[in-house]
Amino acid sequence: MNFSGKIDFRPKLLSALRHYSAKKFQADLTAGLVVGIVALPLAIAFGIASGVSPTTGLITAIIGGLLVSLFGGNSVQIGGPTGAFIVIVYGIIARFGLGGLAMATFMAGLILIIMGLFRLGTVIKFIPYPIVVGFTAGIALTIFSTQVNDFLGLGLTDLPSEFLPKWGVYLSNLGLTDPATLAVSAVSLLIITLTPKISKRLPGALAAIVIVTAGVAVLRGFLPGFAVTTIGDRFGEMRATMPEFHGFTFDMATINLLLPSAFTIAVLGAIESLLSATVADGVTGSHTNTNTELIGQGIANAVVPFFGGIPVTGAIARTMTNISNGGRTPVAGVIHAVTLLLIFIFAMPLISYVPMACLSAVLVVVAYNMSGWRTIAGLLKSPKSDVSVMAVTFLLTVIFDLTIAIEIGLLLAVVLFLRRVMENTQIRVYSEQLDVAEGTDLDYTHHEVLDVLPGVEVYEIDGPFFFGVATKFDELMRSTPGAKPKVRILRMRKVPFIDSTAMHNLEILIKSSQVEGISIVLSGVQPQVKETLVHAGIDKLIGAANICDHISKAVVMANSIASGEDADDEAPRMVPSF
Repeated sequence: MNFSGKIDFRPKLLSALRHYSAKKFQADLTAGLVVGIVALPLAIAFGIASGVSPTTGLITAIIGGLLVSLFGGNSVQIGGPTGAFIVIVYGIIARFGLGGLAMATFMAGLILIIMGLFRLGTVIKFIPYPIVVGFTAGIALTIFSTQVNDFLGLGLTDLPSEFLPKWGVYLSNLGLTDPATLAVSAVSLLIITLTPKISKRLPGALAAIVIVTAGVAVLRGFLPGFAVTTIGDRFGEMRATMPEFHGFTFDMATINLLLPSAFTIAVLGAIESLLSATVADGVTGSHTNTNTELIGQGIANAVVPFFGGIPVTGAIARTMTNISNGGRTPVAGVIHAVTLLLIFIFAMPLISYVPMACLSAVLVVVAYNMSGWRTIAGLLKSPKSDVSVMAVTFLLTVIFDLTIAIEIGLLLAVVLFLRRVMENTQIRVYSEQLDVAEGTDLDYTHHEVLDVLPGVEVYEIDGPFFFGVATKFDELMRSTPGAKPKVRILRMRKVPFIDSTAMHNLEILIKSSQVEGISIVLSGVQPQVKETLVHAGIDKLIGAANICDHISKAVVMANSIASGEDADDEAPRMVPSF
């Protein structure tokens, strides 16, 4: 992570156009058309499931997808609305309305841009895998729960937004299941499942929508009593009109209220887009500029609210479809957006005839693919701490919401990580004799044993010296048996950094030891750690001569202090520094 230097913003489109050719355009054209067709039913379904109109879903895919391709840092990334945001968007609309959603999305875009400007593209990758698996599985289950009403044709209105109350309503109203709607859902599910076995290139969701919509239209004509709810029945006739813009309220009260939701959108968008980019890099052999990708995603999310859109991120399924159909430059993503725009302009009225049950089947499949149950099964074999993080994140996502899940999941992961680091950081105590080469590769080639006089104790810290280890070290010093020493050597050759708490504890140790007449000598201090010690004034507190670069010098000095001799009387032998 580097906060200095020039802004790391180099859109892949600029480099791709330098050596562009007719052959590349032909491949991008084919891929863009296919991805546009694949994205159509998903954009509509995600829009409806998020609590907005099908038009909003399409507009988001068009504008968001276009901006991600124009300004992103990955050559093949396809942006648009995704299933991961359904839960967040639905919850924000329920609490703050469409105006609140617009504001939160705009704020999330600014957060993503700032993350990219501060070169946090690599840091976001270090979010623990169990957290990603946990909230992804939780989102999948939540998406599934939102589709039960349309899948079964229960016809329920004013459903609770909370998971458990919602399922209580479902279970108490299963008798309202509509056989015709359930049949349409089942047929749609069957078509989506079987289509890939017939043709890998034909999108199952699109095939289901075309076939089932045509079938329902025919049945409605021949069977007057056949009633299955369509998009037109619920939202009215679909027209190629822009969604209404919802103004922003820029005041601190609104910003503070929406900031947690905006942060969740930004973090989830960053994770999903960079995960998609990483998968794409593995297939194409290219390299994503993660900081540019974050800025590109941020621009998309900052702009789409002005057109009534919802949050945008990189979509793994559409990105892989782009790659498998020959797309290799951002031009394919631009063509995908243009394809959706043409459909929006010329074919929007036809979308009114699509059955809601068919879209619910599409989302049920999306939820199943998101669940990653095989990954969960594999993760159950991991350490209990990882399983705990995954389980807590999953339950919080399902029972509460994704904002709480990410915040507490990250906090729990950090606590468990610090605990693991603290457990792995060892503190050894030596007296009488000390093997200089112990714990190094020189064990057998450089075997030197130093004699430590009575009254000298050597403590070696092996690992980061931070607040958790500082307490552990303090407790060990107090519990060490034997008479009070004259000198304490702190061997710090394996301490890569020291934090403020450890520094404070070290200062207290030095002062309390000096009161008791005990000298402190530091040994093997690494340059970056020494710089921190000097900056804190530790060198003045114990004397610069008491900070030695090698244990042999420290032992000679400590022995001389313990015996009451001058340290210069015993010059240390020259040995390799470590």
